[in-house]
Amino acid sequence: MQPLPIAILQGLTEENRIYISRLLQHGFASPDLSPHPINRRASVLALIYEQEGTLRVLLTTRSKQLRTHAGQTALPGGRVDAVDRDVVEAAFREANEEVALPLNCPSIYTLCVLEPFFSLHMLVVTPVIALLTDNSVLDKLKASEDEVSRIFSHPLKAFLDPSVVKYDALAPPGSQDWIYEPELHHTSDSAHGKLKVYRNHRFRSVGSPIKGLTSDILIKVAEIAYEQTPQYERYAPGQIYGYDALAKFVETVAS
Repeated sequence: MQPLPIAILQGLTEENRIYISRLLQHGFASPDLSPHPINRRASVLALIYEQEGTLRVLLTTRSKQLRTHAGQTALPGGRVDAVDRDVVEAAFREANEEVALPLNCPSIYTLCVLEPFFSLHMLVVTPVIALLTDNSVLDKLKASEDEVSRIFSHPLKAFLDPSVVKYDALAPPGSQDWIYEPELHHTSDSAHGKLKVYRNHRFRSVGSPIKGLTSDILIKVAEIAYEQTPQYERYAPGQIYGYDALAKFVETVAS
């Protein structure tokens, strides 16, 4: 995707220009992924756009027919293919396949690439962050019947301050989308794959709950954009986090 012209930022609110500029300044992380075979690499797209002065991020609910993570909230994305030039191309290719986001769209600008995260199954997942400047593109999105059951969005700042989302038409408590107590955010600590302790964050939304890896990624995106820490304890005591520390842990466990 093309670089972001300064003039494009002028179309945002003054505050949002600052937040998007911080993501732009974050740059493109490029750790050495060669220790991880290509079939263990994936990328996801966090597509951000401004709506009524609020930055929102595009999300999907995975089809219940899928073999893994069926019915869960996800960012568009998937495994990197051998034909992909890089993780950015992979993220946009997957978004095109899942929600018909147009490739090479003139109103989408890649802002930054974060350091990879490790999924429950130890996939190395690289988040690609992009800005959409023409919201009419959203009207033309179409969920892939085989992969996606719903397309929705969530305020980016709500990953730091969950109360922000109270103005949205949230999934009602006791419904299929929110079977939990009428809360906006919940954490639980447990063993997670090979990790002895992991704090899972679950956010209430207008659609399916946002939790696990997806919430981890979007908390990080929000921390960068707003230069704030969450209004809750981010990690469990003793939790290993960050790409370098987790990569070292995975290497130790595998040896």
